[in-house]
Amino acid sequence: MKEIKLNVEGMTCGGCENRIKNALSEIEGVESVTANHETKEVTITLNAEVEEDTLKETINDLGFEVVE
Repeated sequence: MKEIKLNVEGMTCGGCENRIKNALSEIEGVESVTANHETKEVTITLNAEVEEDTLKETINDLGFEVVE
């Protein structure tokens, strides 16, 4: 298991958190996702090899911004 934490700008509510969680959960290899709009943090637990860029692109495609 591997855990990745990303800082995400643009989340303003629980609905935003759910959009991100649902989209990331559909990626093969993603075990679980937590998102918190107050801390602007998304934590992804992987059970297989997934490119971090794939995760970032999925979030960015939803209209949010992953910040380094």
